Amino acid sequence: MKLFFELVVAALACVVSIAATAQEPTTDTKKSFLDRFHIGGYGEVALSRNFYSQHFNRYKDPESYKNDKSHGRFDLPHVVINIGYDFGKGWTMGTEIEFEHGGTESAVEIDADESGEYEAETEKGGEVALEQFWIQKSFCKAFNLRVGEIVVPVGGTNAHHMPTEFFTVLRPEGESTLFPCTWHQVGISVWGKTKDWKYELQFLSGLDAERFGAHEFVKYGATSPYEYKIANRYAGAVRIDNSSFPGLRLSASGYYGQTFKNTEARGAELKNLTGDLLIGSVDFCYDNFNLLVRGNFDYATLGDADEMTKFFMNLAKHNTQDGSPSKHTAFAEAAMCWGGEAGFNIFGLMNSEKLEGQKLYAFGRFEYYNTMEKSNYDIMYGQTKRRVFALGVNYFPMKELVVKAQYHNRMFETPYNNEPSISLGIAYSGWFSR
Repeated sequence: MKLFFELVVAALACVVSIAATAQEPTTDTKKSFLDRFHIGGYGEVALSRNFYSQHFNRYKDPESYKNDKSHGRFDLPHVVINIGYDFGKGWTMGTEIEFEHGGTESAVEIDADESGEYEAETEKGGEVALEQFWIQKSFCKAFNLRVGEIVVPVGGTNAHHMPTEFFTVLRPEGESTLFPCTWHQVGISVWGKTKDWKYELQFLSGLDAERFGAHEFVKYGATSPYEYKIANRYAGAVRIDNSSFPGLRLSASGYYGQTFKNTEARGAELKNLTGDLLIGSVDFCYDNFNLLVRGNFDYATLGDADEMTKFFMNLAKHNTQDGSPSKHTAFAEAAMCWGGEAGFNIFGLMNSEKLEGQKLYAFGRFEYYNTMEKSNYDIMYGQTKRRVFALGVNYFPMKELVVKAQYHNRMFETPYNNEPSISLGIAYSGWFSR
């Protein structure tokens, strides 16, 4: 009720402000190009040694791979460039170009060893994606309209995915396994802020059930192999944040949409299947007295899961050259994750001018997630039930830079083998000009 009252008051103030300034000359035309142009981004370097098998059959036959040698991985999980521009009169534009795992390098070459034939070369894997492109009209602080490729802020990780906003070297596993992460889609967003509240409402195309799977639930449902995103089904998302208490942010977010037949001409004969997806999430962050604590709880249900599982598995069985993006695995009726992390700033106990602006957090994290929390096929996929434990340190030489080190263990129930690792990381996040 308090949120509703504050938003009504803010909206009225917005209307009054617009009316009062409608005849006044705008001053934003005096801004220089550098004042209008903004550039920033974030990036991560991750180095790890994993003390478990990397064989693709390690879950199907865990006994055969329990004594495999360790393996190492060096990676650039995300390198992002943000560019924004202020057109004036409340109109702005924002973009985000992401290079995942170092981008992608491919070329066509004339190979002398192959009699001068053209040969396609893949020099490096990875992905390049336009994760955000939107145009926004701001009427006032409490009411903004944004249209384009936008981040869907469902869950704590999607809303706060910068590498300076979590302690672990890689993003928290639970939410980034169950849901698209960073979740972005073309849609319409209405958002605004008051003193202690922030809200966002979104209208989006539905996810594609053909891309769901046992190990990632709906993670890949927002992607599309076409030059466009199919929108035969629609969805909505909402997020509300409150910061009434000093140092504490409380948030709730949710999503609802239909997922079946949101693809090219599949399952037209199954008229009654809709695949309703409902996600509910709460998360929080407390940052005060040198203590930084974050936590989340997410629960999702998927209607018609068994019927969709049978349909896509049957599709693969009877058409070996199907070319379908389906994972050809079972879908869960429900998936869940919860977790939390806490860190203490050791430098906060020291009274030294040399440490001004620097922080050193010792942290611990624990989370549970299961992409097959409720399913008639859960016995086949026992490896999807995971508990994750991490201990480590984060050193911030300044607000925008962080150096990370951690011990991490992904734990399973019998007969699966645990997956311990150690990792180092360095990351930045910020604006270079704004």
